[in-house]
Amino acid sequence: MKNSLGTSVILTLAGESHGEMICAVLDGIAPGVPVDEGFIARQLQIRRPAGPTDTARREPDPFRIVSGVLDGFSTGAPITILIPNTDVRSADYDALANVPRPSHADYTAQVKYGGFQDKRGGGHFSGRVTVGLVAAGAIALNALRRKGVLVGTHILECGGVRDVPFDDCGGELPAQIEKVSSMDFPLISDVRGAMEEAVLAARANADSVGGILQTAVCGLPAGVGEPWFGSLDGELANALFSIGGVKGVEFGAGFRMAGMKGSEANDAFCISDGRIATRTNRNGGINGGISNGMPLIINSVVKPTPSIGQPQDSVDMQELKELKLQIPGRHDPAIVRRVCVVVSSMVALVLCDLLALRFGTDYLR
Repeated sequence: MKNSLGTSVILTLAGESHGEMICAVLDGIAPGVPVDEGFIARQLQIRRPAGPTDTARREPDPFRIVSGVLDGFSTGAPITILIPNTDVRSADYDALANVPRPSHADYTAQVKYGGFQDKRGGGHFSGRVTVGLVAAGAIALNALRRKGVLVGTHILECGGVRDVPFDDCGGELPAQIEKVSSMDFPLISDVRGAMEEAVLAARANADSVGGILQTAVCGLPAGVGEPWFGSLDGELANALFSIGGVKGVEFGAGFRMAGMKGSEANDAFCISDGRIATRTNRNGGINGGISNGMPLIINSVVKPTPSIGQPQDSVDMQELKELKLQIPGRHDPAIVRRVCVVVSSMVALVLCDLLALRFGTDYLR
């Protein structure tokens, strides 16, 4: 397994859904970066299941930082964060040992690891492992904020209900990012009730729904990223696609550009407040794989939660026969709300890595 991300600032994740704990190691953070444990706890709380639209599995996530931090500051050594698993029901998965759940990693894991993988609750492939990513991401988000770089994600669409998009040229963007980053159900407009109704309707039918998350970054300097390989959008897309459930990523106008003319898709240059900017931001803040100083705008498609209560077709991998499967256990009818903080954390970690590569490892100090 490849469980590490980054070149200069490196995140490594370990642990399984029903194992003893989840571990995140964040290496390459310069010494002297503040580490706010209260903010880490808040980010973990946002990710945590909280109501009828989420799974019934409730993990308190009492994390411990066991290395790399002293008196509230990074020491320059690897930062190791441990988060125990306490609310597990492994027996729910006993009957599924040889029956792959549709759209899960059960079959592909069986092929790759030959049955030695931890099958309980999805094992290392489970969304539970993102708790370590969020804990490490909180350190990255705070480091970026101190450099004037803000990252935020909201639910653009879920269950057919749509929120208003971020201000992609940035006038209202800092306030919008601040707003959604402090919310358990991150939305710009007042559509929470309608979204929750759509999710609960799916749950009542033993089904699930997906959605689109929109992430914005403001304050990122121009010149970050590489042409061809190592491009800013390429590195971000690679990282975002590593999040289970993310099946599509676009920047700026993205796929809508297919229906535009060049005169519509181009972002004309201008001078704004004494600096070079663009009048529109259909390219999402990136030209030639490099940041242009405009806000980054990223849309991520999250598929419907694959664990549903309806009967589904599957197979017995040992006996090679078809059968009907009904998945037991506790599952989210929609994961889009909880994935918002995961996406923001992932984006922050990638940006910390690329900024350290561009300006030096002490840039975040």
